[in-house]
Amino acid sequence: MSQVPPWFERKFQFTFPIEQFPNLCVRLRGSPARLDEMIRGVSRDVLLHKPGDKWSAQEHAGHLLDLEPLWMARVEDFLGTGGTLTVADLANRKTHEASHNARELAEILAAFRAARLRLVDRAAKFQPVLFARSLLHPRLQQPMRLVDHLYFVASTTTIIWQESGS
Repeated sequence: MSQVPPWFERKFQFTFPIEQFPNLCVRLRGSPARLDEMIRGVSRDVLLHKPGDKWSAQEHAGHLLDLEPLWMARVEDFLGTGGTLTVADLANRKTHEASHNARELAEILAAFRAARLRLVDRAAKFQPVLFARSLLHPRLQQPMRLVDHLYFVASTTTIIWQESGS
């Protein structure tokens, strides 16, 4: 099995077929349930364990929640007149300051579910033509369509779990 590169080292090809948007919505809507399945039955000690200088599995779950406002802002960017997506905080200050290990996991999961469903419900209201609109992704320095952005978001759940070493 090959080593999965860290998130910031990944290369992306934004070629997700626009016609697959309904399937993508199902995947996005299912992310909270998949996250819950990944951590169900895992002991609190394991969830809070920080491997080296990395985040714990619970901090990774919190990070997914912390990213939801960015994903929503970028969805809104596609409705605007700008040419670049909202810039992310690449230092992840929000997650580092959130003390996710001190929170109840159920609270993190419930908030993630609510935020993710808001994102999907918002995107589902758009006209199909909007999914082909491109804006520049600020870190990757390449155009990204709305459908690509949503595919990118859908990819984060399993990627973050892999990076936690769990």
